[in-house]
Amino acid sequence: MSTQVNIQEPFQRITAEEAQRLLAQGEVRLIDVREPGENAQVRIPNSTLAPLNALLSRPRQFLNGDNIIFYCAEGIRSAVACEMAAAVGFEKLYNLEGGINAWAAKGLPVER
Repeated sequence: MSTQVNIQEPFQRITAEEAQRLLAQGEVRLIDVREPGENAQVRIPNSTLAPLNALLSRPRQFLNGDNIIFYCAEGIRSAVACEMAAAVGFEKLYNLEGGINAWAAKGLPVER
């Protein structure tokens, strides 16, 4: 007999279009967990830079409330950031699936 365990993630995975809709409604903050050099090349407008290592070591310096969309290049580092934010007590967390690469591929606005 096999037992399947379904562990729910403490965050929601969203598409670039879903992220854009939440941002347009003004309900969320956008945090870029990439490195400063990556952020300097291209970023989503109105996002806050919080490199993943800094965020992991000093989460309260960067996080002061729920309703956060985390993003990185592909969505992997941002998923780690979501897990960490949930571990310190935040509940309304979103991971931009595919990261800024998916965002840009959809033709959504970026700053260079």
